[in-house]
Amino acid sequence: MYKASRRISNTKRGPSLAGRIAATFDRLRADRQTGLVTYVTAGDPDLSSSADILRALDRAGADVLEVGIPFSEPLADGPVIQRATERALAAGTTASAVLDLVAQVRAEIKAPIVLFTYANPVLRMGIDAFADRARQAGVDGVLVLDLPIEEAQAVRDSLAARDIDMIFLLSPTTTEPRIRQAALLGSGFLYGISRLGVTGTRDKVADGAEALARRIRAATSMPLAMGFGIASPDHVRQIGQWADAAVVGSGLVGVIAEAGKAPDLVERVESYVRWLKNGRPSQT
Repeated sequence: MYKASRRISNTKRGPSLAGRIAATFDRLRADRQTGLVTYVTAGDPDLSSSADILRALDRAGADVLEVGIPFSEPLADGPVIQRATERALAAGTTASAVLDLVAQVRAEIKAPIVLFTYANPVLRMGIDAFADRARQAGVDGVLVLDLPIEEAQAVRDSLAARDIDMIFLLSPTTTEPRIRQAALLGSGFLYGISRLGVTGTRDKVADGAEALARRIRAATSMPLAMGFGIASPDHVRQIGQWADAAVVGSGLVGVIAEAGKAPDLVERVESYVRWLKNGRPSQT
């Protein structure tokens, strides 16, 4: 198992003051808009469809595209994303194939692309090899879900040396010292999860979302995106009272699952994201 540095340093701060992610959140703040971060599992229903889906998300106005690398033990994910992961793995999707997918679509997409992964695929490829491939593909940020901040130094430094933001996850149980560590070590934005447990859509935004956002705001001015349970334009607007962007995952993955390989898959995805972003579906 990978042994990380015990001490968190602030060397090689990387692209926190530059790049697509910073420019996106600067724009959102200047325009007083709530951003929308969209999560999809790469390879669901297949890699070719994923390429079309990413293009559709960008057309629909998603501000950041979060692309999940399927992993065989997605312990933090709820049933909707777990099933998407199973479908992607069954279709032969690998971490290397996801990086190839990003490289394929990068020139066509304006929005920043963030890879969402567990630590195992990164460590199996090798930290520097993964960072090299991510840089070559045009990845803007990486979020390693199960990598504790105390063990993140080597991954963060390798990404930062290649101008890739490392994004950290914060929850209602995250302490103030760890929030400050995440702000010091991370760049791009912080990702706050509004409730404990696994991912999944909910009828309403979690009661603890505002309290978590206020705690994070008290520690840092870094942009904040919040998710877990976002499923309607009302949820996006509510999150916008406290954070810079709302993250939709299970709701969008559910649309993809329902459509499968139907001819109107891409149209459904684009319509759903336009509805979340603007309160109205696509007219196309």
